[in-house]
Amino acid sequence: MKISIKKKYRFLVAITLLLSILVVVVSNFTIEISARGKTFTDLASMPKNKVGLVLGTSRMLVEGGINPYYAHRIDATIALYKAGKIEFVLVSGDNGTIYYNEPTTIKKDLVEGGIPTDKIYLDYAGFRTLDSMVRAKYIFGLDNVTVISQQFHNERAIYIAEKKGLKAIGFNAKGISGKQGIKVQFREYLARVKVFIDLLLNTQPRFYGEKIEIK
Repeated sequence: MKISIKKKYRFLVAITLLLSILVVVVSNFTIEISARGKTFTDLASMPKNKVGLVLGTSRMLVEGGINPYYAHRIDATIALYKAGKIEFVLVSGDNGTIYYNEPTTIKKDLVEGGIPTDKIYLDYAGFRTLDSMVRAKYIFGLDNVTVISQQFHNERAIYIAEKKGLKAIGFNAKGISGKQGIKVQFREYLARVKVFIDLLLNTQPRFYGEKIEIK
């Protein structure tokens, strides 16, 4: 009897593990295929859009120093604007406390990089990628947008956007290799599973608020 119970337990563990891996693989594959041909790394081939949506992240690393993901998104946004590929920038990020304000920090660096302050709009309630994409559509009234982040993030954002009625393409900021890159990529696999859970549950942004016209 004890052996039988152990076998059943091992079988259930194995099945659960296999199903979990399958869910991760299918989620990742679905999002990757959906975004194929919609992300760009070359400015010359990049289509024009009125608004570029830069997705927020922390400026500083926990261990100190500038977050390279942040720095590359800033560089990519400035390059897009100066190349005439976008007219306005919508910065969407976390502003959860008085001590942490991604949109304002990003705006400061964009202005220092040469983008006029009146061309930059801030979304202080971009707590998650889902929030950023839904609010771009329903608060800022966008029908088309260029998402600015690393490729893996752009792919997920594009998938969410199109499920919410927002046509999106992505401009890929430079990625990161090595240990830090692997860690972020692992989290991305789990984030992609969460996308489908959110869609299934019809998860909404934390806040909506008054509409803002970008002009």
